[in-house]
Parts: sequence; structure tokens; C-alpha cells
Amino acid sequence: MSEAFDIYTLLFLVLAVVIFIRLRGVLGRRTGNERPPYDPYTSAKPDSKAGAPEGNVVALPRARQGQAPGHEAAGPSPEDIEERLERYAPKDSPLAKSLTAVMQSDPNFNPGEFLEGAKMAYEMVVAAFADGDEETLKSLLGPEVLQGFERAIADREERGEKVESTLVGIDKTDLIEAEVKNKAAYVTVKFVSELISVTRDADDEVVEGDPKKVREVTDIWTFSREFASKNPNWKLVATEAAN
Repeated sequence: MSEAFDIYTLLFLVLAVVIFIRLRGVLGRRTGNERPPYDPYTSAKPDSKAGAPEGNVVALPRARQGQAPGHEAAGPSPEDIEERLERYAPKDSPLAKSLTAVMQSDPNFNPGEFLEGAKMAYEMVVAAFADGDEETLKSLLGPEVLQGFERAIADREERGEKVESTLVGIDKTDLIEAEVKNKAAYVTVKFVSELISVTRDADDEVVEGDPKKVREVTDIWTFSREFASKNPNWKLVATEAAN
């Protein structure tokens, strides 16, 4: 009985050694130079010590794969420009020509990606203004627009009022103007959205708006970015309410 036990034990030990050797060959050995585990939460945070911008807003796409670090991207070809503009501006229109000028000055500019970023910025600005979140607004707005928003928030707080704002959805976003001026791009977007907005006084009484009514709002916003800036963010530099 003990002899049989010893034989089986020996067989299992040999089998275990063989499996270990094969696994080691497949998985490799740790050398101390492995990359740390991927963390989807910390990897997205900018490194403040490296001077990375905070709160990306309407960010341009990064340099394309294969482009050597430190080298400027080549200008887009006429065919590439025409393809990018196809859905956003009629061929040979003033808007198409001005957007072409933007792309020639900044080859990474893509109208579709820009509009997606602009929609995100719109949602963030509407929410931050309603909440009186000036820190968020500072990362989204140019100096003049920021002053206007801060003044409106201060006046509201002085009266003891608060705003409740719910963005139901953005129905439409259109590029309507673009311009290259003083080494910067200016792109204007028309937003048509559905919004529920109500202002209440210190006694929680409604002084403006209707908490049960969805209204259509049309805003015309202009975003700007300097071409030489290392910050990929665009900032809101002008606003206009069409209704």
C-alpha cells in the first residue's frame, strides 16, 4: 500500500513540475521592469507637475499615430479637407473657405470632433452657471465671458435667488461661422436645445420660468483657441441668445 502511494506521489510531483515549467515558458518571469497595472481612473488624470491643462474642453484630437514627437503634422490635402467639410459646410461656401483656413492653420482640426466637444462644453456651462460653480466656469470661459457670468451669479446670490436648470437635450448643433485672426481660430456654433429653467427666491417661490415647462432655446456661442498654445482646450469667448 505504501509502495503504491509512493509511486503515485512521485507521478503527481513529476506532472506538477512539467506543468510549472510550461506555464513559466508561456507567462514569462517577472524582472522588476514590468509596467504597473492599468488603472482607468488615475490614468485619465492630468499630471499637474507636468503643467498639463485642467478640465479639457472642446479639445482638439491628438497628433495622429505614426507622427514623430516634436514634429508638426503635415497640412491636410484638398481631398481630406473636402471630406471633413462634406457634412458641415456647402462646397465653396464662405463657411467652407473659412473652415479650410482653420484646418490649414491647425491640421488636427476636425469639424465633427469639434462639434462633439462643443456639445459637452455647452452642457457643462449650463450646469455650472445654474449651480454657481465658478471654478468650473473658469476652465471653460474666456476672461470677458467669465466676468459676465460671475457678475450674474453674484447678483443672483445677492437677491437670495437660485436657479434650477435641466437640459433635456440638444436637438441641433451647427457650425455657422469661422475665422482665423491674430494667430487664433474662432469658430461659432448655433445650439438648439430643450431646457427646463426656473428661478426661485429666498422663500422658494418661483420668480421666473416654469418647473413643468420645456422650452426651446437657441444660443450662438463662439469658441477660440490660439494655434501656438500647448493647451488643446477651446474656450467660450462670446455668447448670444437668439431667443
